[in-house]
Amino acid sequence: MVKPELAPEYPAHWEADVVLRDGSTGHLRPMTAADAPAVQAFHMAQSQNSIYLRFFTYKSKLTDKELRRFTELDYHDRVAFVITRGDGIIGIGRYDRLDDPSDAEVAFNVSDAHQGRGVGSILLEHLAVAARENGISKFSAEVLPENRKMIQVFSEAGYEVKRHFDDGVVSLHFDIDPTEKSRAVMESREHRAEALSLAGLLAPASVAVIGASREWGSVGQQLLEHVVEGNFTGAIYAVNPDALEVSGMMPYSRIGEVPGPVDLAVIAVPYGQVQAVVEQCGQAGVKSLVVATAGFADDGERGLARQHALVRQARANGMRVVGPASLGVANTDPAVSLNASMAPALPLRGGLGIFSQSAALGASLFASLSRRDVGMSTVLSAGNRADVSGNDMMQFWEDDPNTAACGLYLESIGNPRKFSRISRRLARSKPVIVAKSDAIGLRLPPGHAVRTTQAPVGALDAMLRQSGVVRVNTIEELSDVAQIVVGQPLPKGPGLAIVGNSAALGTVVADATEQHGLTVAAVESSLVLDMGQSKALPLLKRTVLDVLARDGVDSAIVTLLPVVGLTVDVIAATLQECSVESGKPVVAALTGNIDRRIHVNRQMAQSLPAFSSPGAAIAALAAVTRYAHWLTLESPVFDVLEGVDPRGAEALLDGWLAEVTGDGLLTLDAGQATELLHHYGIEVLESAPFQTEDQAVAAAQRLGWPVAIKTIDPALRHRMDLGGVRINIENAESLRRNIVRMRNFLKPYGDKELEVQSMAEVGQSCTLRAIEDPLLGPVVSFGLTGDAVNLLDDWAHRVPPLSVADTADLIRSPRAAVKLFGYEGLPAVNVKALEDLVARVAMLKDEHPEVAFIEFKPILVGPTAVTVLSVDVRIGNPAQRTDSARRAMIF
Repeated sequence: MVKPELAPEYPAHWEADVVLRDGSTGHLRPMTAADAPAVQAFHMAQSQNSIYLRFFTYKSKLTDKELRRFTELDYHDRVAFVITRGDGIIGIGRYDRLDDPSDAEVAFNVSDAHQGRGVGSILLEHLAVAARENGISKFSAEVLPENRKMIQVFSEAGYEVKRHFDDGVVSLHFDIDPTEKSRAVMESREHRAEALSLAGLLAPASVAVIGASREWGSVGQQLLEHVVEGNFTGAIYAVNPDALEVSGMMPYSRIGEVPGPVDLAVIAVPYGQVQAVVEQCGQAGVKSLVVATAGFADDGERGLARQHALVRQARANGMRVVGPASLGVANTDPAVSLNASMAPALPLRGGLGIFSQSAALGASLFASLSRRDVGMSTVLSAGNRADVSGNDMMQFWEDDPNTAACGLYLESIGNPRKFSRISRRLARSKPVIVAKSDAIGLRLPPGHAVRTTQAPVGALDAMLRQSGVVRVNTIEELSDVAQIVVGQPLPKGPGLAIVGNSAALGTVVADATEQHGLTVAAVESSLVLDMGQSKALPLLKRTVLDVLARDGVDSAIVTLLPVVGLTVDVIAATLQECSVESGKPVVAALTGNIDRRIHVNRQMAQSLPAFSSPGAAIAALAAVTRYAHWLTLESPVFDVLEGVDPRGAEALLDGWLAEVTGDGLLTLDAGQATELLHHYGIEVLESAPFQTEDQAVAAAQRLGWPVAIKTIDPALRHRMDLGGVRINIENAESLRRNIVRMRNFLKPYGDKELEVQSMAEVGQSCTLRAIEDPLLGPVVSFGLTGDAVNLLDDWAHRVPPLSVADTADLIRSPRAAVKLFGYEGLPAVNVKALEDLVARVAMLKDEHPEVAFIEFKPILVGPTAVTVLSVDVRIGNPAQRTDSARRAMIF
């Protein structure tokens, strides 16, 4: 036995809740010596064939020596993971380091009852991450030829697997560094599993309301009534130990007494009873939970701890959780017709999927969309978002044929990197509208537990823009955009035609159009329509179709003051015909009428977006136009850059990190920074510190004339106006003279060390910075050095990985960036070279979270060259990023 005082530290950061292939959940953790009885029970429950395939022989029981070897681990050379469901083990995976310290033998054993659920592939992903953490880069395995399922686990993982057959055994060998293919495989499996887990929750075959009450107006009574009156197509059960009859049905006293399987349990019991009810649901085999009960957020740290315990218990028993404090879920598909929510009626059927968090904002969003008669496909209120999140809903919506567009109101994001990855993919096929609270990462809503951000203001919004989402600020704006994308084609460009019956109103709309980045392509604002419906409607249609057919017109807004004899409905029908016939979007601003959406066909067909305010119509249409433009940009895969060696950089960082303890940071010296950057093809113009004038002259002769001298003081080294820099020194005599003058000038600031550096090509001075943020991961920031960033905060931010378009947009986004493209007669700079540098820095930061901070200041961007004059690099031991090369659920 391992002596307690020598026992290795348990690697708790390897623990994870995981979603299996069938959408159910399990808990993955490192094995411990205490698991010996459970490992024996697991082994003895396996079939003879499974035991033979794992051990190449049959053994009915493991010996004590074998159990010790399997369960007593050092978590470095010998690692094993188990996936558990309830109190039992359903899968085991392990690796043992071989004589070659970079290689380890890997093996798996999956319960007969749980094969085909993707247990082996999840274990492989997590073992590979742990192995890489311990310096292992290759896996080997020996498998019997008839063990096709295990061979398939390796061959379908996305690694380049080499096979060798010898003496009746298949030997497999492969590198475990993530590849583009292996990441794609992981993301595809993750997508299928998470989409399926939500499909079971939103389209259950049976629903049980636990806490169903006879008390009119209570949460339990309303939830059961809404499920029944919504004409749910599956089985409905009421659970209440104290009632003989609830809503015309006989209730069961506990969930375990329900005669049939329960796919979804809606929990509306008092706060103190929730934990026990969740435990009973796990024992009864319930698949998903909606927890309507509130109180967790109101109970401080104790409530948050109870919330975490609730989720852990549910996931360990294979269940997903919506809530706590959830308003519920709804699905308008006639084959389901589920209203397990506090909404009094099932929403109008339509193509918009809705996700919200807190109950208050969820109710407001539902009301805003209902006022506009925007039809919905599925609705989910996450409440405290303890488990099911917006990421999960997006996975479901991507495959849902009933959902044409997606709307999310976010108060917190638990995994922004995963959100970015999923939304970028989803937005390619369906518009994704996001209303985001400005408090994300700063002031979390009660009951929400996520990492806080240290990223600069604007970084999260930049990530959303990169991901292709339509970013809005309010619920009303989300509803405005939604009514366009669910009923209209997307515009192919920014050209807008303005049609109306008021020249004054047309002028106002034209001004608003240009302010929102659209182009006025045609104006017909003097229509006379007070001639009766039979003449006015054909005239309106001819006019709108005429302007839509003109070159440069991509969409139209029709702004009409009320006309006697023309009702809103007939105007809407006419304008919708114009949209259908032209294939271009048309929106109406019916000034003087009520603000609502006009339905032409209430059964998910195209319909006309109608606004009472032209300003709201223009803003929404501009947002949709920007989204349509994003769709025309290339995919987010950046071209391979020459001279990039991530493994070489990783080896350097691993060596230097040995000097770092705890949360401390190590600042690399100039030589170390140069060596690291060389592995990404980035060169820094050499500088040489000096103490004496003779040393400075010798350095200048080696580096090459002309030279500059500067103080190494970080506050002064770039400030020519404060005497921290002297440039264009062409000979030794001038250098000695400038050193004396500079030291005299800097005396008020104290003794400052100086350095000498060759002159670079004259150009625009820029700053490029990248950090590792606890919430967002890597963030890259760019600006023009000086007052633009120091006083005006004129930065642009992006979150790697960056596409070619992302990189170009980053450089062009600061307001001062106009100086890069020829400004007041100055020549344009080499923007392509600057983009190449940004791409390399973004790639370095994306691949090495150990680089906690890196700043290039200044970068001189000239007409032909880009020169990095100075760099500051700090490394540390990073917390695990929220989106890694393993599938794992987070709180």
